[in-house]
Amino acid sequence: MSQFDTSNKNHFLFQTEELEFHILGGLSTYSMDRLRVTLKVNRTEDEFNALRHNLDLYNHNGVEKFVRRIAEYLGIGTGIIRRSLQELIHYLENYRLEILDLAEEEEAEEYLLEKKERRSAMDFLKSKHLLKNTNKYIEQSGVIGEVGNRLLMYLIFTSRKMENPLHCVSFGSSGSGKTHLQSKVADLIPEEERLSLTSLSANSFYYFKRNELKNKLILIEDLDGADDVLYPLRELQTKKRISKSVVQKSMRGQGKTTNLVVEGPVCVSGCTTKESLYEDNSNRSFLLYIDESEEQDERIMSYQRRASAGKISIEDELSAAQLLCNVQRLLQPIRVINPFAEYLSLPSAVFKPRRTNAHYLQFIEAVTFYHQHQRQKLYDEQTGEEYIETTLDDIKMANDLIKNILLRKSDSLNGVTRNYLEKLKSYLRMKKEEMFTNSEIRKEFRIAESTLRRYHTLLVQEGYIKKQETAVGSSFSYVIVDVEEFSDLEKGINKALDVCLESLLIEE
Repeated sequence: MSQFDTSNKNHFLFQTEELEFHILGGLSTYSMDRLRVTLKVNRTEDEFNALRHNLDLYNHNGVEKFVRRIAEYLGIGTGIIRRSLQELIHYLENYRLEILDLAEEEEAEEYLLEKKERRSAMDFLKSKHLLKNTNKYIEQSGVIGEVGNRLLMYLIFTSRKMENPLHCVSFGSSGSGKTHLQSKVADLIPEEERLSLTSLSANSFYYFKRNELKNKLILIEDLDGADDVLYPLRELQTKKRISKSVVQKSMRGQGKTTNLVVEGPVCVSGCTTKESLYEDNSNRSFLLYIDESEEQDERIMSYQRRASAGKISIEDELSAAQLLCNVQRLLQPIRVINPFAEYLSLPSAVFKPRRTNAHYLQFIEAVTFYHQHQRQKLYDEQTGEEYIETTLDDIKMANDLIKNILLRKSDSLNGVTRNYLEKLKSYLRMKKEEMFTNSEIRKEFRIAESTLRRYHTLLVQEGYIKKQETAVGSSFSYVIVDVEEFSDLEKGINKALDVCLESLLIEE
């Protein structure tokens, strides 16, 4: 009696009365039109006198040559060898089909919440101060500081289940913690609903299954390492699908054009230090600037010291993260209608208002979506479609979170230069001085000379600072033109949003 042993995935054994067939390296399930294996064949009683060969068992001519070689080498009749090989092929085909069926079942399998987990998650979603409680649990899960960014990012990741998901790009210098923030907040999204990528080839996105990426969160640790896939990513963000025509061989070996289609929508999040290089992606995304203040440094270092001293409960962090993951699993796709949308307007200072306005409205819908278990379910009279409506509370919560985003969208300076300028203002305010020099700031801020000159050149060109010659030699100093310009811009944006909301409250 023959035996087929697959207990070792890298070394299958098929044994008959006369022969042993060792399949080295296991079996590939990538392509069903071939059955390529690496074989070691020997007599049952003599395992050292063996013939090794790599061949495709679906190649008839190759198999026949291999049969004759075994017969000559081991001194066994070709009929016995041919029958044994046919039996081996039968076992391998059945094994491969079983593996493929099992893989499909595993992909389709969803995480099933226990009654206690479901009850806790639902109670959380119905709690009075949902966003405040969410931010609290995000902190308990191990996200230190970044109070606004972490909640904003969590809501953006939540929007992956909506028809029009949001996207974000995190900016910060090397070692500022942008990737850490993204990965920690992503841990609050169920593992089966997110995909983390480090490096991809130009065509890799087109070979996902048609619905494999649908409503998934795609995480890119460093946009610099994903240059080849930025175009298909933008297409997935904008058009919610990508397609590509490729030539594949048919069963007869003839070339045939096949259209590869991957469906969205998807939610995309990435990190980079180079803001200006990814303008096309930034225009489609919320821009999150990492907190690089000394206060944030101290918060992180304090956490690290407490963790090293064993005063941080890893179990409590995992418990908070698990609860927020379960909360995500209870959120179901549902249409959101904002009855106040036509009365909402952006501050006039916002650049590229068309796309920013769309992001603003979508973010309000994301806040409503997250509160779906606190909103009355309504039904369209004509189609019977279920939907929920945005409330004024949703708009107020969205405004509070998005003000900093709109402020950055209204600023003519990039994020890094703006951070430097505001730090410079604080320094001069503390010193009660108006003028400064390159050497003074370089020494005080410990900034490389080339970086400092780049900041100052841009600020001079944009009219934020101006040069002033000193009385000594040919040296010069700088002075800030308008110290209050950024705070005035912030006040203007806040006022525009507040006035718009107040008018809606009065009308209601």
